[in-house]
Amino acid sequence: QRSRIGPLDARRAARGRQQQAAPGNRLLPVLPLGNALSRIEAAAQKILPTGYSTALTGPSRDYKETSASLYLTFGVSLIFIYLVLAAQFESWVHPLTIMLSVPLALTGALLSLYLTKNSLNIYSEIGIIMLIGLVTKNGILLVDYGNNLRAEGHDLIDAAVEAGKIRFRPILMTSLAMIMGSLPLALATGAGAQSRQPLGWAVVGGLVFSTIFTLMVTPVFYILITRLAERLGLKTIPPRMAGGKKEEGEEA
Repeated sequence: QRSRIGPLDARRAARGRQQQAAPGNRLLPVLPLGNALSRIEAAAQKILPTGYSTALTGPSRDYKETSASLYLTFGVSLIFIYLVLAAQFESWVHPLTIMLSVPLALTGALLSLYLTKNSLNIYSEIGIIMLIGLVTKNGILLVDYGNNLRAEGHDLIDAAVEAGKIRFRPILMTSLAMIMGSLPLALATGAGAQSRQPLGWAVVGGLVFSTIFTLMVTPVFYILITRLAERLGLKTIPPRMAGGKKEEGEEA
């Protein structure tokens, strides 16, 4: 299907030094805005002669500016959450284990957007940023319980396996609650549905994918990263947990 473009709106600047030509307002929404802009920019580079340039206005300019800001926000949010986790666990090692669940969520979000034929736009990018905080809670539950078991004297592998078993139900319950809460956005109809659906599917897909694979991947990363940290001489049990265990032994 080919889009139809209305009459050109041609304007001549003062003294004829600059000319502006813009498509009319009858451009059919055949493509998502991001894909359409990419194609227009690629075509402009091939077609326009020397001395001509392109500029975006209206929603197109807002989309470009907001996308650039969202990428910066995504990076800042990753750093912020990592620092918060480092303060919580009193370690620079375990937050890395937890943050490894973020790529799994991104994979699920992008895959769900592709399967549902939604684009990566402003709304879906907001959903992806939301995922950073939503999916890390799975890793927090697993790593925190594993550290508690190791502080009690359990072996590393036994602690990882037991943490997966004990924390399976809480992870599943919280993830299902968030997925069910996001489904109305993904299945939205009527006015504004085109903006709500990408956000909803990004969150739903990211949560489903990360929940399934976090239960299998996070314990493995927990074991590998902990062993590597111990070889480097780093402490892998938070001092508050190790201190509590030491005090219990002295009282006994």
